[in-house]
Amino acid sequence: MSAIENKKLMQQIFSELARGNSRPFVESMADEFCWTVTGTTQWSKTYTGKQAVIDGVLTPVREMLKPPLVVVGLRFIAGDNYVAVEARGQNTTKGGVPYNNQYCFVFRIENGKLLEVTEYMDTQLVAAVLGDSEAQSARTS
Repeated sequence: MSAIENKKLMQQIFSELARGNSRPFVESMADEFCWTVTGTTQWSKTYTGKQAVIDGVLTPVREMLKPPLVVVGLRFIAGDNYVAVEARGQNTTKGGVPYNNQYCFVFRIENGKLLEVTEYMDTQLVAAVLGDSEAQSARTS
């Protein structure tokens, strides 16, 4: 796929994420998809494999935030197999705390499938609102 097609794919995915629909995002992940969360929070590491991303990132976040989870893409920049997406979350925890993080996602795409993403965000907000992902998962189990 061309850079233009990759950009269009990400615009479609984020159009749905802005409506709280994560299905196109998850369906576009390759089985070997990797998600790297930058920083030094308890969430910061590389999650390798689609199922590891679902279990380690998506499910715990869904358990902490009120539905629907909304992430709005603001700017899309594409080159070769990469698309950078500047985005803003519009969410609230189940305890009523606003969680409106700002993101820059850098996606690598091949043949219409998401192979990897590196996520840059306000890590202080992550630590303050979402805290320790492993401790949170244990509390909600």
